Amino acid sequence: MSKRKLKETSSANGECISQVQRILRERFCHHCTTGKLFGIDQQYKHLLELLKRTTLHGESNSALIIGPRGSGKTTLLNHVLKELMEIKQIRENLLKVHLNGLLQTNDKVALKEITRQLHLENVVGDKVFGSFAENLVFLLEALRKGDRTSSCPVLFVLDEFDLFVHHKNQTLLYNLFDISQSAQTPVTVIGLTCRQDVLELLEKRVKSRFSHRQIYLMNSFDFKQYIKIFKEQLSLPAEFPDEAFAQKWNNNIQHLSEDKTVQDLLQNLFHHSKDIRSLHLLLMLALRNVTVHHPLVAVADLLEASKQRSVDSQANIVHGLSVLETCLIIAMKHLNDVYEGEPFNFQMVYNEFQKFIQRKAHCMYNFEKPVVMKAFEHLLQLELVKPVERPTVRAQKEYLLMKLLLDNNQIMDALQAYPNCPTDVKQWATSSLSWL
Repeated sequence: MSKRKLKETSSANGECISQVQRILRERFCHHCTTGKLFGIDQQYKHLLELLKRTTLHGESNSALIIGPRGSGKTTLLNHVLKELMEIKQIRENLLKVHLNGLLQTNDKVALKEITRQLHLENVVGDKVFGSFAENLVFLLEALRKGDRTSSCPVLFVLDEFDLFVHHKNQTLLYNLFDISQSAQTPVTVIGLTCRQDVLELLEKRVKSRFSHRQIYLMNSFDFKQYIKIFKEQLSLPAEFPDEAFAQKWNNNIQHLSEDKTVQDLLQNLFHHSKDIRSLHLLLMLALRNVTVHHPLVAVADLLEASKQRSVDSQANIVHGLSVLETCLIIAMKHLNDVYEGEPFNFQMVYNEFQKFIQRKAHCMYNFEKPVVMKAFEHLLQLELVKPVERPTVRAQKEYLLMKLLLDNNQIMDALQAYPNCPTDVKQWATSSLSWL
């Protein structure tokens, strides 16, 4: 092949790879509405019907979407809203207010955010209201433009719904649910939470105004469907510009899904976490290796991505510790083994460390006690060790009870990968008997 042809082929491949990266990255984005929904068709129809009744017929409602993290709560809502926005009447009238329990930590902040998102700052101006309820009713009245059927419907989305329960007297929830029960402006309140016991946290007056509609997402698909999801998530659409490349790519994905190594890898991930977000993370990491010179995803890419995904962050911290700090970790490991996980204090760790020095007779490890204490405090800052109880002002540092947050496997794996770790330190770690 001539240099010119080779250059043209490389350029065409480069364009295809860029398209693939763009399409798949959009699809893997957790809240993106271009991807597919899996195993939640009933929930989708339920929520769509609920919101249509508000947006088209002026009927107020409230509902909770409940499911573990990564089960698709936000994705489900975004897909429903995308379909609703394709209807001209809804697109022109529906007002949306998104609140998050992590950001709107009290009713005052939440009300300010509602005012901002409804663009009513100028209407409120310097008005003084007697209560939260009066302020909220005034905001919704400002949106009225005739009778109930012609008023702008308002959708309130409360992400991390369980955190709003901790607001003083649950005033925000009470007023939102109260309005959704009354014949005022059509309002629907949708709460998203991963707590299944969230209704038990509501006050009686709040619970009585809630419709008790609950939509559950539980990732109920089996491994056979999981493999199908894997294929669909990586496959290119029929409308991809370069048909030949798309065919080649999709054939490769089919072969990957049938490969025993890939299936074992996916089986491990499936048993660890069934949510689609975990699968997306794995595929995103594998997709990074796709280039002009490596245009198709290989088994090795998925294996490497799986390895990166399951990296132990705590063990990585151990790699960066000094020899002294590593010795203290090993001393704590031995104390855990001898006392079967019971808490220890600095003095016990120091005594254990001293016995190692005396046995090995190494002056290179013979640090003064304040230096060892400083190293111990550094481990505390790195959260590899934590106090069992909150320390009091008068408590002596040496005798505070502590707990090691690393298990034996993590310590041994970290020591194996530790650069230039002294041999006698490794031998001390592998010794089954303490120097006690």
